[in-house]
Amino acid sequence: MRLTSYSDYSIRVLIYLATQNNDKLTNIKEISEVYDISKNHLMKIVHNLGKTGYIETVRGRNGGFRLAKAPADINIGEVVRRTEEDFYLVECYKDHNNCVISPVCSLKFILNTALDAFLQVLDQYTLADIVENKAMLKAYFQSAQKEK
Repeated sequence: MRLTSYSDYSIRVLIYLATQNNDKLTNIKEISEVYDISKNHLMKIVHNLGKTGYIETVRGRNGGFRLAKAPADINIGEVVRRTEEDFYLVECYKDHNNCVISPVCSLKFILNTALDAFLQVLDQYTLADIVENKAMLKAYFQSAQKEK
């Protein structure tokens, strides 16, 4: 299974926010510098994370964003389902495909079983599980910012 960069970056934004004091607002520039990700790409991701209720956004000159939920309340499987555009693992997942054996092939069923297992594992974890080593993560973020 492979996640898109959109899901990867969405989870990274959540990880970063979970390591920060929630009374402090974070901005796009800060996360962009830490992860070396395009600000434009991050703007789309942050907008979506705000729409889906994972983060709270504050507009204005001193605006920014922070987690809207406790890390323990953010399920990783749910985040992936909301950030992946589709789960078309192979061509036959699409209604109109060019595979001649698609109507009789068992591959799609097998891959669906694997995908279900993959998502079930992700469902067992929350953002809190990922940031258990919060102090170490924060130290790496700080060193990444100093290098810039």
